[in-house]
Amino acid sequence: MWEPGDVAQCDLWFPPRKIPLEDGTSKLLPVLVITAAHSRFVMGRMIPTRKTENLLLGTWELLKQLSRVPRRLIWDNEPGIGRGQRRAEGVAAFMGTLATRLVLLPPNDPQSKGIVERRNGWFETSFMPGRSFTCPADFNDQFTEWLGRANARVVRTLGVCPLQRLEVDRAAMLPLPPIPLHLGWRNRIRLGRDYYVRLDTNDYSVDPTVIGRLVDVTADLESVRVRADGRLVADHQRVWARGATVTDPAHVDTAAALRRQFQQPRALVAGDDLARDLAYYDRAFGLIDGTEVNS
Repeated sequence: MWEPGDVAQCDLWFPPRKIPLEDGTSKLLPVLVITAAHSRFVMGRMIPTRKTENLLLGTWELLKQLSRVPRRLIWDNEPGIGRGQRRAEGVAAFMGTLATRLVLLPPNDPQSKGIVERRNGWFETSFMPGRSFTCPADFNDQFTEWLGRANARVVRTLGVCPLQRLEVDRAAMLPLPPIPLHLGWRNRIRLGRDYYVRLDTNDYSVDPTVIGRLVDVTADLESVRVRADGRLVADHQRVWARGATVTDPAHVDTAAALRRQFQQPRALVAGDDLARDLAYYDRAFGLIDGTEVNS
């Protein structure tokens, strides 16, 4: 029997149906699932990829729903988290900030997280049939609503529903860290002449007035933002498709205005005449009144 607050089992579930994306394509996307072992309370949400940044962002979002942190998070050889003694970049710092312990299971040991594994099969037989999804956000909305009802059902092996044991589980867990976590993508680059920044195979437009300057790019599961000297110069909804170009019409208008301004010849100002008195050249070449001076 699992102790209250001690363990949460983590896993990725791949629904057997492709989800429509922004560019009209469809793709099989992973769903991050976390199950509190004592109460059997289940949380989950779809994420764009299995990259470490997405896994940590998804984990943090689910823990915020729980409002607490289990004392141990169990993973099974997920490359974006770690394998053996190796931790993916940023994972150790994330676990340290949460003050929790990461447990990486040895290969071929599904029994150690059988609770979350069994629920993955349950999702396919109980949640998926008869459903259709228009986008990842629609999937997450439907999945969250269904989990709310599923967590209120009696678990046969416990004799009670997860919600009835959740408060005992949460009371033994750790509090959320008192400081905000800096997760996701963070990068500083010099904005090129095309005024786009690339994030995870997609390009996002930036205010062209900061071309050539250093800008800070940040992104999470929902948005991509760019700042120059603290000023917001781009704010886009993150695209889950691959190879897409996301353009703000205001950035196109600004670029066109800058281009027209550059192409127009500068008007001459009074007193700004570039013509010079020829006497200057006479003196420079040793000529006075058209006669060469003998040295």
